Amino acid sequence: MGMTAIIGASGAMGREIGRRLAGRGEAFVAVGRDAGRLERLFAGSPAQCRVWDTRSAETLVPALADVDTIVYAIGVEYWKFELHPLLVQRALDAARAAGVKRFMLIGTVYPYGRPQTALVSEGHPRAPHTFKGRKRKEQEDLVLGAHRSGLFETVVLRLPDLYGPGMEKSLMTDVFANAPLGRSSALLGPADRPHEFAFIPDCAEVTLRLLDEPRGYGRFWNYAGPGSITPRAFADEIYRRCGAAPRYTIATKGLLRLFGLFNPMMRELVEMHYLVTEPVLLDDGKLRALLGYLPKTPYARGIALTLAGTPEPVPA
Repeated sequence: MGMTAIIGASGAMGREIGRRLAGRGEAFVAVGRDAGRLERLFAGSPAQCRVWDTRSAETLVPALADVDTIVYAIGVEYWKFELHPLLVQRALDAARAAGVKRFMLIGTVYPYGRPQTALVSEGHPRAPHTFKGRKRKEQEDLVLGAHRSGLFETVVLRLPDLYGPGMEKSLMTDVFANAPLGRSSALLGPADRPHEFAFIPDCAEVTLRLLDEPRGYGRFWNYAGPGSITPRAFADEIYRRCGAAPRYTIATKGLLRLFGLFNPMMRELVEMHYLVTEPVLLDDGKLRALLGYLPKTPYARGIALTLAGTPEPVPA
């Protein structure tokens, strides 16, 4: 039987999936763009570290030798979202050439666009009104199109904003970095509307369970967090866990535009600002019916674990 390859293995999600495969005693393939970083991250684990030059599909084919399942979790810079469909098409082409049997895309809420219902189920229209949402929808369409064409089995798992040990870029990155030092943090505002976060270890568990469920392929699935929480309440809990008084600079849409004159990340956040004013709160009832119990780490517990961190290298 072939192995699972994690494309984008050096990210927080990829590392946690690899950690869980290692915990099962399974060998796996960790694919990334930086050989040295992969070797450091996965030292001591049963991972085979392989490099992909993302400029072509051909360079990925050898990395997929003996692989029958792919988890695709590549991230790109926020100002380079046009790469998402291009890169996933290259991965699909390489997967076909290598004889891969199953392909999972780790997706986002972006393809839904503005929410039309209080809770967003898989039946909600995919009507992205942003460039980033359209590119994420194109990515999903390519993956699910490969399934309809009979190339191999594919599935998409949609996730809300993530947080957890090793997460380098998230809505709460600045708070997790500054709260332990008692310093002020930037918080995207308005900060008092409902939002949703998913804990990366929970997402990794759901990923592997969905991979093992034959009935899950050929469509997309939502996985939600443990409930809604305001960004301010989430950040307050981080400061509380650090024994520090909360201190924030609230970054409004106007401030994002101003900061965006000098910072490309801030400039790109303007387009997606609707996610904090009109939050997409996921309904994952269908996934629960498919898989049964879904892990939902409470926010207080997840924040404590994130602050404690996860040691590297990934344990075998």
